[in-house]
Amino acid sequence: MFEVSIILLTSIMLGVTFAPLLPTNHWLSRVWEFPRVQIAVITVSLTIASFYIAPPIMQITFMIINGLLSAYQIAWIFPYTKLYPIQVRKASSANAQSIKIMTSNVLMTNRSADKLIELVNLHQPDVLVTLETDMWWQKALEPIHNDYLHRVNQPLDNLYGMHLYSKFVLEDVQLLHLIEEGIPSIHCYLVLKSGIKIKCHFLHPAPPSPTENTTSTPRDRELLVIAKKVAGQTEPIIVTGDLNDVAWSPTTRAFRQISGLKDPRMGRGMFNTFHASYPFLRWPLDHIFHSEHFELGAIHRMPSIDSDHFPLLSELVYVGKK
Repeated sequence: MFEVSIILLTSIMLGVTFAPLLPTNHWLSRVWEFPRVQIAVITVSLTIASFYIAPPIMQITFMIINGLLSAYQIAWIFPYTKLYPIQVRKASSANAQSIKIMTSNVLMTNRSADKLIELVNLHQPDVLVTLETDMWWQKALEPIHNDYLHRVNQPLDNLYGMHLYSKFVLEDVQLLHLIEEGIPSIHCYLVLKSGIKIKCHFLHPAPPSPTENTTSTPRDRELLVIAKKVAGQTEPIIVTGDLNDVAWSPTTRAFRQISGLKDPRMGRGMFNTFHASYPFLRWPLDHIFHSEHFELGAIHRMPSIDSDHFPLLSELVYVGKK
């Protein structure tokens, strides 16, 4: 029975490891890019467990198979461990050129707006971007309006509403539906007190799933549209939001390579923001990327606000182009 379990689990791990390599964007294939940490934990455990099966030829075979599967999965997630060199230098100190951004997918049906307001009042981000916010959430967040005089409202009841709250002046604001109607994104310049203008893109593309899009194509296209748009630009740039993609996926890797933007999590950790209710099933879906004009002040996953996502708080310090 023990040997049968090892064989069965190894077969499953082989299947889910190779599924993303299939020439398809169907969600049944692409979804297995998400739980690489979990698959790595299982395959490492199977490598150890294989030591106790017999005969020796089976023992060696299954140790090698699971060892290779473990190495393959770990190679994908390794850049998001503290063993990897950091990509973004830590700022020596915060200054007037810093910008603190909180991104929060609130879960539209969630009614704990007071918990988000409490976090905002405690940490005082310069910019708050909320996702899945409808008219109920727009009204519920009115208590923070006095602190955030510059706002963009796009309440929707389809899980893709978006609101932007800023202490800084916003210029050239565009509310666009880049790929799919009903899936908005906000694009604008954020004007620091020093007068420096930062081009910001706030995104929330739809995920590949049986209830959303059956393929990852719309999400991938939206990310790559933005990547190509910012590629080669010399102005300060920030891209943030719930991208419905993990940091280590081929699409997000392509986004970084094409755009030239940096990921402050590399070498620091995964900062898993989803799913808040299931500790073993968590991965980084909420992201922040930026141009070389910034160093990192801090990045933190915030406490739960009763959403399926944890908010992400990042502080970037403008240091100019190197």
